[in-house]
Amino acid sequence: MYGLINIGFGNVISGDRVIAIVNPESAPLKRLKDEAKDEGKLIDATYGRKTRAILITDSNHIILSAIQPETIAQRFKQSMIEIEESLNKVR
Repeated sequence: MYGLINIGFGNVISGDRVIAIVNPESAPLKRLKDEAKDEGKLIDATYGRKTRAILITDSNHIILSAIQPETIAQRFKQSMIEIEESLNKVR
């Protein structure tokens, strides 16, 4: 029940499709990124900057962002608060 989440540089994703936001530094996540690239399921939204977060979707797409995972998670939280507030106004 999330809306669109800004992941940097004007790029937005559907919050409902994201299942994990992780730090890209570990070897398993680097392999996951390489596999997604080979399968055509890698979306690079870093605009050439350093990858600071990897978002994993329910469709097994891997999205790279130059924004810290904590910042993206905070945007998810803010989105949920805004949705709850708008639902409370309707009631």
